Amino acid sequence: MHQASAASRPAWMVALSGRDGARRRSPVEVVATAATYVTHNPAADLSGLRAGPLGRWADGVIALREDCATFASHWDRHNERVLTGSGPLWVVLGDSTAQGLGAPGPMGGYVGQVLARLRQRTRRRWRVLNLSLSGALIRDVLRDQLPRLPAAPDLVTCGIGANDIFYSTPSRLFADLRALIGAVPGNTVLLDLPLPAGMWGIAGRASIPYVTRINQVIHEAAAARGLPVAEVSAHFLPPWAGKFASDRFHPSEDGYRDWARALLAAIPSAASAA
Repeated sequence: MHQASAASRPAWMVALSGRDGARRRSPVEVVATAATYVTHNPAADLSGLRAGPLGRWADGVIALREDCATFASHWDRHNERVLTGSGPLWVVLGDSTAQGLGAPGPMGGYVGQVLARLRQRTRRRWRVLNLSLSGALIRDVLRDQLPRLPAAPDLVTCGIGANDIFYSTPSRLFADLRALIGAVPGNTVLLDLPLPAGMWGIAGRASIPYVTRINQVIHEAAAARGLPVAEVSAHFLPPWAGKFASDRFHPSEDGYRDWARALLAAIPSAASAA
């Protein structure tokens, strides 16, 4: 059967496809996009559904979707300037959390917060090259981000895998994860995944054993190579009030403070003194 092009498909079908141009939508974004077709219509306005919790949540996800392009543009411009500067270089690999999505601005995420602390702690003008992409999977980091690593960065960090929970089978996820950890440079700090206790209600709590298993693979593969792991799972903890963005998926600026503490605790002293 002939497959219709994106231009000829209905708007709702394109919106639910999981893609936004080159960017892969996060699973929560796909679900929220579906919710907008329920909450954003005249009947929903009359019934009050749009003003209810589902409507407010969908509006919050839409707002963050708009931030995706803004944050990506910020880091693209930032990256162009970084490689012409001087000072120790930190390269960031990852997904939307490395972009800072959920914070009021790109520098409010864990990358911006850690950069400020590194500069303060070392009294050196650290630079950060942020190669992350919102919606990235582990295999995207392997294929698209790792090849862009400049020669001899002073520090590399990589936080990835949350999107793979929804887009990859467990066997594919574990295989990709081991391949990635085997391929990163020897001065890489890996981030494990936060446990989803504070999101998605019962579904989040039911996912904890699987996320725990993913984290075990991260720690085992990292230990085999002697790589440190930033234990986001042990730092991003209750109380949850104020720690999530409006989509109830990404951390807020306050939530990213927990992520920043985890990463700062894992960065080797030799690297932070570079």
